[in-house]
Amino acid sequence: MAGIDPTAPEVDDAQPAGETLGSPTSLPFRLDDSYARAVPALSLAWSAAPVPAPRLLTLDEGLADELSLDPAWLRSPDGVALLSGQVPEGVTTVAQAYAGHQFGGYSPRLGDGRALLLGELVDGSGARRDLHLKGSGRTPFARGGDGKAAVGPMLREHVVSAAMHGLGIPTTRALAVVATGETVLRETPLPGAILARVAASHLRVGTFQYAAATGDPALLRSLADYAIARHHPEAAEADEPYLELFRRVTLAQAELVARWSLVGFVHGVLNTDNMTISGETIDYGPCAFLDAYDPATVYSSIDTGGRYAFGNQPAAAQWNLARLGETLILLIAEGTKDTEGADGADGADGADGADAAVEAATGVLHEFAERYDRVFVDGMAAKLGLAGLDAATTRDVVRPLVTDLLALLQTHGVDWTSFFRALAAGTAGGHFLDAMAFDAWSARRDALLPDDRAAVAARMDAVNPVYVPRNHRVEEALARATAGDLGPFERLLDAVASPYAERPGLEDLRGPAPAGAPRHITYCGT
Repeated sequence: MAGIDPTAPEVDDAQPAGETLGSPTSLPFRLDDSYARAVPALSLAWSAAPVPAPRLLTLDEGLADELSLDPAWLRSPDGVALLSGQVPEGVTTVAQAYAGHQFGGYSPRLGDGRALLLGELVDGSGARRDLHLKGSGRTPFARGGDGKAAVGPMLREHVVSAAMHGLGIPTTRALAVVATGETVLRETPLPGAILARVAASHLRVGTFQYAAATGDPALLRSLADYAIARHHPEAAEADEPYLELFRRVTLAQAELVARWSLVGFVHGVLNTDNMTISGETIDYGPCAFLDAYDPATVYSSIDTGGRYAFGNQPAAAQWNLARLGETLILLIAEGTKDTEGADGADGADGADGADAAVEAATGVLHEFAERYDRVFVDGMAAKLGLAGLDAATTRDVVRPLVTDLLALLQTHGVDWTSFFRALAAGTAGGHFLDAMAFDAWSARRDALLPDDRAAVAARMDAVNPVYVPRNHRVEEALARATAGDLGPFERLLDAVASPYAERPGLEDLRGPAPAGAPRHITYCGT
């Protein structure tokens, strides 16, 4: 591959690499660039647009400490300059290339259209983490947008990713949001902002799709080797490392989607470019949390067909992983074809190797449903106070109990988050119009519970949150923040960052929107 063409259309006002404004002269830590060095054809050196008046809106000091970064320095003018994309001389920031299926349609060239990878940090545990910006200006991958972001959507990503982290779900995290002092034009003029995001990496299914589409097997192999080394090093020791890479990504994603389903999270835009190789949740655009349980729930304004409805997320994720498997077939075939045919003497063994690779990858893909189902059912058992039962009881008794509960919740429009806390407290019956139907279900559950009900309730409260980013509260907080008042946002952030402990004074953040409120709709924020 000759490299990425930097002359893509509609980037006349983007900043070429090297142009900075108000950059710090040096950094008190090192930003590495192992990804850009390992697969240079998959990123392009580029700089953030200058920011006229950067101002720190919010900083996750706990995350800064994890990264061995000094919060006081990050709050300084040099720190805020870095968080808005202005880097010292000698630091090269890059826009990453990737492709992707978006709502089922393939786009061969997506990439960081308004984002930049500042570099990589090694955190206090020795793990490598990306420091990445969103809203830092147009790049050659921009697709008609202005490359900027508004305060509201960037604060949304901050609060929802903090909530997911507090819930124990693998996720990218927001280090900071910086107001830019600019106005961005959407339906109305809005104050601009940049999000500084931290991730295990930004490698996606779409990254592999882009590499495979180049037709360069050496590039694809380099990408796969980098992904193995960074995220799944055990795969390197397997007899078939690329098949094992596929298996580990598949199982990580099955667990991820099951775990976020247990807390009622709706991703909203589960395209292949929004599925990571690391197994972290990424991209908090049109995301939301369930109020009333209904698997058909869609909040995203652009998901008109319900492709990524709450109940469709496992199937959508498995479909995405099939696309990853397609990109890896040639690499998997290297480890499955008959060695006598490796020299390609008559071509037959090569074909047999490809068929064997497809069969092996398909077998791995089938493991997704099994892992998802096990994690979800075990998680539901814990939410119901039934953790620790033997496998046969879980299969024969708990599974139908869960199935029947979901039907009851849907029929009666019961709020997902509130129900489980009420069940622990013994007050769940009041959520149902048909008390007899709930009582019959409850009797089946009660027969499985140990005698120490107080201990059961405590275990349930440890896995069932009091606080999630309730959609109406998020919108209220973002509207106030956009108008200049960060108080409601900071209060909501404090609540969802520690979601399991009930605290006085936060009662208004517990419940769903009032009856009769308009249907909640979310937008991408692009």
